[in-house]
Amino acid sequence: MDKWQQQEFPMTLADFDFLRNLAYSHTGIVLPERKKQMVYSRLSRRLRTLSFKTFSQYCRYLETNTQELPEFINALTTNLTAFFREKHHFVHLDKQICPQWLANKQKRIRIWSAACSTGEEAYSIAMTLYGRIDLNLFDLKILATDLNTQVLETAKKGIYSAEVLPTIPANFSSKYTKPLPKTEHFSIKQRIKDLVHFKQLNLLQPWPMNGPFDVIFCRNVFIYFDSETKKRIIKKFRTLLSDGGYLIIGHSESINDFAADFEFVGQTIYRAKQRSAPFLSSHLQQLQGAE
Repeated sequence: MDKWQQQEFPMTLADFDFLRNLAYSHTGIVLPERKKQMVYSRLSRRLRTLSFKTFSQYCRYLETNTQELPEFINALTTNLTAFFREKHHFVHLDKQICPQWLANKQKRIRIWSAACSTGEEAYSIAMTLYGRIDLNLFDLKILATDLNTQVLETAKKGIYSAEVLPTIPANFSSKYTKPLPKTEHFSIKQRIKDLVHFKQLNLLQPWPMNGPFDVIFCRNVFIYFDSETKKRIIKKFRTLLSDGGYLIIGHSESINDFAADFEFVGQTIYRAKQRSAPFLSSHLQQLQGAE
């Protein structure tokens, strides 16, 4: 007998195909055969919660109960993150990008943390810039989005385990965090929280924002997409980036196959090439028509 039929919750090949096709259609995440154990492990929690005995029951439930779809997506999506993860990106933001804004006296600054998970990336960006930019002179806003509604609730609260406090540079943690008495947690201070606006967003669905953004962080996301999905999202990023704006991706990712609109400027850091206004207008119309 197939080992998947001997598990706590039997899963047939048809069940797995249904689940991975559903995940792909709604999130763009590709789940090959080798991810079957991960799918089983993460969704088993939902089956226990719903008192189902088999994955076939759960698949039928998904077909008839649309309200379960967010729970399904939340269970499947990966949320590994950390404060100042891939530190060189924040060094580049501090030492290379920010001085350009100051030199150009650029008053409006917009940054997007796509796939922000529980908020550590967005707050790391805010801490990096808070002491470098005079908020009385500059209009700085950070948009942070994620597909997973549960992690966004954690992000909005800005409360984290004291165990991760050492991952924040000491000069930042002393100024921008505060311990929560009688707990093993700390909170991000309000002045940092005020710079970040958290919103739920599915990268495969229409994007409500107009841009332009000066920096887009989209790290460790493309590894879950197939080539066509990746290409489509990169093109949409370009339409929302200002000329000379930056796209920052994860350490194991590359956009070289789709990088005609970008130039490589640093480790997994790309800068948007100059484009004419008519081209961008036409390109944006094409993308909107394809959605």
